[in-house]
Amino acid sequence: MTKVKASLLVLAYFAFISLGLPDGLLGVGWPSIARTFDVSFDSVAYLLVASTTGYLSSSIAAGFLLSRIGVGWLLAVSTAMAGLALAGYGVAPNLWFLIPCALLGGLGGGAIDAGLNAYAATEFGPRHMNWLHACFGLGVAIGPLIMTGVIEAGAVWRLGYAIVSTAQLALALSFVFNARRWGRTPLPEHHAAPPAPGGVLARPAVWLSVVAFAVYVAVEAGAGLWAFLLLTRGREVDAGIAGLCVSGYWAMLFLGRVVQGVVAERFGSHAVLVASLSGMALGSALVAVPGPGWLAVAGLALIGFAAAPVFPLLTLTTSERVGAALADRVIGLQIAAAGLGGALVPSAIGLLLTRTTVEALGPALLVLSLLLIALWWLSTPRHADDRIGPVGGQPVPGATPVPAAGSEV
Repeated sequence: MTKVKASLLVLAYFAFISLGLPDGLLGVGWPSIARTFDVSFDSVAYLLVASTTGYLSSSIAAGFLLSRIGVGWLLAVSTAMAGLALAGYGVAPNLWFLIPCALLGGLGGGAIDAGLNAYAATEFGPRHMNWLHACFGLGVAIGPLIMTGVIEAGAVWRLGYAIVSTAQLALALSFVFNARRWGRTPLPEHHAAPPAPGGVLARPAVWLSVVAFAVYVAVEAGAGLWAFLLLTRGREVDAGIAGLCVSGYWAMLFLGRVVQGVVAERFGSHAVLVASLSGMALGSALVAVPGPGWLAVAGLALIGFAAAPVFPLLTLTTSERVGAALADRVIGLQIAAAGLGGALVPSAIGLLLTRTTVEALGPALLVLSLLLIALWWLSTPRHADDRIGPVGGQPVPGATPVPAAGSEV
C-alpha cells in the first residue's frame, strides 16, 4: 500500500466511525428531544421515515455519481450534508424543523456508505474492508456514550448533536483538501455511457446480489432487535443478563470483523463467506431449538461472530458476481437494499412474534439464513449466466472469473 493510500485509508476509517455516530445519538437523545418539543414518543417515526428515504435515494444514486464527480468530492459533499443536518438538530425550534434535517442526514449518510464501500471494494482488500465496517460499529457504540455523557452532565441534548456535527464538518473539510487524491472512478474502456438502472437490474446476478444484502441485514438487525424479547419472555432470562447478552451479540459482530478481516486476507473471501454463511445458519438453528437460555445466547453469539464479515466481503466481491463494469452502480443498489431490508423485515418479524409466539424468532432467522445462502450460491460466477465481460459491459461466454479478492493486499 502506498503512502497516499495509507493516508486515505485513515480518512476512510474516520469516515466510517462518523457514519455510525448519528445512529447512536437519536436512541438516547429522543426522550429528551420529545420532552423539549412536547411531542409523543412515537413521533420519532417521522424522522425515521425521512432519514430512510434520504438514505435509500442517495445510495441508489451514489454509483452513478461516482463516475461523474469522483469519490473524493462525493464524500466531501455528503459528509458536509450530514454535518449540516446534525447542526440543524442542535438548533431546531420544533419537530417539523427536524424532518428536513433527517432527510438531509439520510442523503449524506447513504452517499457516504455507498461511495466508501464502492471505493474500498477496489482499493483496500478484505482485511481493511472488514476493519472499515468494524469502525462503523465503533461509531455506533460511541454515539450513545456521547449523548449519555452530555445528559448525565446536566447539559441539554443539543450539545450532543453539536459535538458530532463539529466532527462531521471537520471531516468534510479533510475530504475537500484531499478530494483529488482519491482519483476519479473511470468508466470501463469502450463503455461510452453507464447502463440505465432498468438495464442493470435486468441481469439475474445483479438482483440476486441486491436481494442478498436485504436478507443479510434482515438477519443481523432482526436478531439484535428481538433477542431481548426472546430471552426474557421465551427463555426466562433475567432482564439485566438478557441486556448484557444482546450487547454481547453486537460486540461479537465488532470482534468478528476485526479478527476475520485478517483471516479473509489469508484464506480468501470465498472460503470465509462459506464458513460465515454456514455459521449464521447454525447459530439460527441453535436459537430455534427449544431449550435453556444459554443455548439461545450461544446461538446469538455464533450468529454475530459468523455474520461479521458477510456484509463487507459481499461488497468486496461484487465485481466477481456482476462484473467490474457495473460494480460501482450495483454496490449503491446493494446498500439501498440493505437499508430497506433492515427497516422492513425486522418489523415483519415483530408482527410475526406478536401474532404467534416469541419462539418464532429462531425459525424466522433460520429461514432467512438459508435464503441468504441460496442467493449467494446462485449469484456466484459459476452459477450466474450473465457475467459481465471486460469489454463494453457485455456478457462473455466462458469468461474467466475475476481473481479472488483474498489475493489483494
